[in-house]
Amino acid sequence: MKKLLLSLVLVGSSLFAQKIEFEEYTLSNGLHVILHQDNTAPVVTTSVMYHVGSKDEQVGKTGFAHFFEHLLFEGTHNIQRGEWFKIVSSHGGRNNANTTADRTYYYETFPSNNLEIGLWMESDRMLQPIINDIGVETQKEVVKEEKRQRLDNQPYGRFAYGEALSPHVFEKHPYRWSVIGSFEDLSSAKLEDFQYFSKKYYVPNNAVLVVAGDFKKDEVKKLIDQYFGIIPRGAEVKKSFPKEDPITKEKRVTEYDSNIQIPLLAINYRTSDNKSKDAYALDMLSTYLTGGKSSVLYKKYVDETKQALQIFAFNRQQEDYGIYTIGVLPQGKVSLETLENEIQKDIEKVQNNLISEQDYQKLLNTVENNFVAQRSGVENIAHALADAYMLQGDTNKVNTELDMYHSVTRQDIQNVAKKYLGKNQRVIVNYLPQADNAETKK
Repeated sequence: MKKLLLSLVLVGSSLFAQKIEFEEYTLSNGLHVILHQDNTAPVVTTSVMYHVGSKDEQVGKTGFAHFFEHLLFEGTHNIQRGEWFKIVSSHGGRNNANTTADRTYYYETFPSNNLEIGLWMESDRMLQPIINDIGVETQKEVVKEEKRQRLDNQPYGRFAYGEALSPHVFEKHPYRWSVIGSFEDLSSAKLEDFQYFSKKYYVPNNAVLVVAGDFKKDEVKKLIDQYFGIIPRGAEVKKSFPKEDPITKEKRVTEYDSNIQIPLLAINYRTSDNKSKDAYALDMLSTYLTGGKSSVLYKKYVDETKQALQIFAFNRQQEDYGIYTIGVLPQGKVSLETLENEIQKDIEKVQNNLISEQDYQKLLNTVENNFVAQRSGVENIAHALADAYMLQGDTNKVNTELDMYHSVTRQDIQNVAKKYLGKNQRVIVNYLPQADNAETKK
């Protein structure tokens, strides 16, 4: 009876995972355009994703991509400094931007009668941004304050933002530095360095434009050609990154954080890129282990043995490599060594045994619900379309991704646990309070 109910829930979820209709084409200057028309609500999202992230930076010049996330709000030849957000809000809109190791994403959501404003603003940002000493110095202070708040003064901030993790998992690839980068690098950079970075990466042939929501296709195509068609094509953006050697011997490191009182054990593994079936199986393994309070490791360590205050696992999917992490905060005097040994036994269970059919069905149900939630609303759909095109290499993956999850079997989950979570492939990070460091030095 339970299996029947689970199956019915899965069928119900599938009905809501409707196909996302879209049209795509490329302008003569290389800008890829994706249109998703949905006239059910009078809102529209205009977004641009540039294929530039922290991995495109150079040693000694890190933090540029994240810096540009801020810098390109400084203004354009038509939008005065400090006016960007005022224009958006005064026309009933909202906007934001974010940066990862692989891409930078900007978007505006307006009432649909203000669609043209969004297109004009993003095209002007691409065509003629103002990059001068005033804007650079202003945003240096903004980024410096952000780093203080998110990394330097935030408990577990250096771990969460990769500064205390990535350098130990990657030795050659530029994934080894954090997205926020080094403020020393930004401070020493010259105006010409930022202007070069802009000219190289923020060009139409290195971007995708997505318009999602309430519009008429014929009208929006004319506007896109009017605003974006005139932007000159940039030089070809060539990408070539060093390959990592396989991790064949366990690595142990210690990091310290003066903002925490409870140590963190992080067991990390380098995994596949985000396009392979293995990435989906690792996602499902992560959900199985720590996805919610009913997950295997949460029930064991937090509820039953009460050895942990919190336990989590995540599969950080990236374009070239991923990181799979299991993290745990100990309860009371439970040692990190004890938790490490116990978690290793749990990993070996998954490596040596198939998860139960009931757990597998529950896992599929959770995956489907998360999938549907992540594609609700035109903002989420616009982001998903851009991501599928730029980072997955196929826009239609917004419609086939759920099938990929469905194709993952219990055997596949066991196989990725064996393939990637070997004891000799671990990078153990003991993330400790600063006081422990002081005692060690004594």
